Amino acid sequence: MKTFPALSSSLWMVWLAANLVGLGCSRQATPPPTAKSEPAVDAVLRAEVVELHPQAWPMTVRVQGGLTADEITVVGAKVAGRVAAVQFDLGDAVPSEAPMVTLDRTEFELQVAQSQALLAQARAAIGLAANDDGVTPVPERSPAVLEAKAVWEEAATRLRRLQRLREQNAVTTEEYETAIAAEKVAESRYASALNGANEKVAIIQVRAAELDLARQQLADAVCFAPFAASIQQRHVAPGTYVQVGNPLMTLVRTDTLRFRGAMPERHAHRLAVGQQVRLFIESIAEPVEATVTRISPTIDPMSRALTFEADVDNRAGRLRSGLFAEAEVIVDPRATALVLNAGAIQEFAGVEKVWKMVNGEAREQVIQTGERRSEAVTIVDGLQSGDIVLTDASIGRVARVEATLVEQAGGNFVSTETPDQASPDAPTTRQIHGG
Repeated sequence: MKTFPALSSSLWMVWLAANLVGLGCSRQATPPPTAKSEPAVDAVLRAEVVELHPQAWPMTVRVQGGLTADEITVVGAKVAGRVAAVQFDLGDAVPSEAPMVTLDRTEFELQVAQSQALLAQARAAIGLAANDDGVTPVPERSPAVLEAKAVWEEAATRLRRLQRLREQNAVTTEEYETAIAAEKVAESRYASALNGANEKVAIIQVRAAELDLARQQLADAVCFAPFAASIQQRHVAPGTYVQVGNPLMTLVRTDTLRFRGAMPERHAHRLAVGQQVRLFIESIAEPVEATVTRISPTIDPMSRALTFEADVDNRAGRLRSGLFAEAEVIVDPRATALVLNAGAIQEFAGVEKVWKMVNGEAREQVIQTGERRSEAVTIVDGLQSGDIVLTDASIGRVARVEATLVEQAGGNFVSTETPDQASPDAPTTRQIHGG
């Protein structure tokens, strides 16, 4: 009878028991889990730090709008006529009072000549020469009035003579009454002559006005520019017949442009004339400075915004009317805020952090940022005045910090020491303990 199977079974049981004992010892050697500990402090970190204090951060409101011409006008015809010449075309610069469109002047010149003849006729009727333009007609000096006045004076003299003779009974009653009637008739004829002279003087004034009107129409046959501007559109060509009021030229003045924007209702109370405006135009690299000059008295009920205008100097001519622009209106130039350079802020998965000094060590601090201007960023939450943070978040880690304090101006970090101030043997860093 063989005993090998039994021996093999015994060896297998011994091997299994030994492994179980070893496994138990291994589990007992593993220490029990403990509570989560604070991150270990690394070696000393040499870094620049900045102490936060409120800085000047003018409050701005960003709005959208467009540039419009300072003046735009459609120049129309003042008289009817046929266009004889057009002196300017699209885009031309037109000086003030420069002739732009000329109508055929022949008919207007004939009207002037006719009015001159009628005026001369009226003057001759009252005894004035045609060239006596500077002489004011006097009705009492007209020939008809002088004649009637002489007849009246003669009748009055005869009547006075008969009155003296009647007292002496040298004339009959019939002769005396005839003299009275003749004097009254002469007086009436004088009054009639004077009225006729006044009428002729009035006719002279009418003819003079007609002559002035004819001359004005002759002058209006040439259309002049009301101000220095550029031609936006030409509406006529030589040979076109125009009626009174028909458009001839469209002029725009662009040496000064107007930015027209709409301030949201929630900021409307902050808007005031004289505030500075920075315009950002896609075709212009640098911002364009402007000033708020006009504000609407009412808020638009549809957009719930307040319309305003800012004058833009465009004497260089690099801007065009109609350009779209975004504007930053400085509504509170004295506002302040906590500001950091963008390099001091670390962002990951939408979470923004800085490395804040706490008891001489660098610790992560979650923050919330606000407005960004160039490399400067405002801090809305997470930090307060007096906090000290690393200026370079990329080197931040949990460690004790040997810090060099720098100052901050407008989001830029500036060292507080200069090479002239520091001696060769003086240390360039010092320990700073954040709160």
